[in-house]
Amino acid sequence: MMNVLVTGSKGQLASCIKDIDKQYKDLNFIYTDYQELDICDLNQVNAFFKSNQKIDYCINCAAYTAVDKAETETDKAFEINAKGAKNLAIVCNEFDAILIQVSTDFVFDGQKTEPYVETDVAKPISVYGASKLQGEVEIQKILKEHFIIRTSWLYSEHGNNFMKTMLRLAETHDEISVVSDQIGTPTYAGDLAQVILKIINSNNKSFGLYHYSNEGVASWYDFAKAIFEESNIEIKINPIKTDAYPTPAKRPFFSVMDKAKIKSDLNIKTPHWRESINNSINYLSED
Repeated sequence: MMNVLVTGSKGQLASCIKDIDKQYKDLNFIYTDYQELDICDLNQVNAFFKSNQKIDYCINCAAYTAVDKAETETDKAFEINAKGAKNLAIVCNEFDAILIQVSTDFVFDGQKTEPYVETDVAKPISVYGASKLQGEVEIQKILKEHFIIRTSWLYSEHGNNFMKTMLRLAETHDEISVVSDQIGTPTYAGDLAQVILKIINSNNKSFGLYHYSNEGVASWYDFAKAIFEESNIEIKINPIKTDAYPTPAKRPFFSVMDKAKIKSDLNIKTPHWRESINNSINYLSED
């Protein structure tokens, strides 16, 4: 039996892990949110690892994800996304645990016109992206045995995300406008949860940096359209340019990621984003 620590237990990815953890009989899960374990406090992290049974894996789902607020809460974003990740790396190194860090497509500037590979130079254009990239750097400096998984446009039936925002807007609006010139790939957090637990359960030792998202390419407009189609909701959607919807944080215009490495090294399958939206909406309607 392997013990798996999951930080940030109230977030959407950790919630998706909880949804499927019973499928993994050989794994014992320990869920913590910041009230039980503040990853920004190195002494607290060290004491937690010391006082608990041997932790074999740590999945770091704790993150500062408010992209626009990060522009004014820079210290807080770096405290959680960079220092928190560094603290976990230090303690995982001391206690011989394997760290799985979740990162983001926002580490890229979006200037490419073909999918980003893991060896592309990261050039974040937002505080959020910079803080997540710094977390990656800290982990790579400290730990040999780690997995860093960059993902994109994460959504699920849990927490706050684009899909749930669209469904909420549809309750009070007949017409909405959505940005159509930012291109990426929506990723269902339930699929990412399965990927992470498969890596652990298979005891794969191909450590390193990986890209994972669902298959396919979409704009936020395409994503919104698909959400309403799968939900059988009639609403008028107007495509607009980024310039017409200014936000405090800049977003990459193109952040599609190449997944060849994770498919070959870790034997991971990637469902198409349209298929996964259908699954998530079905789960949501069952609640």
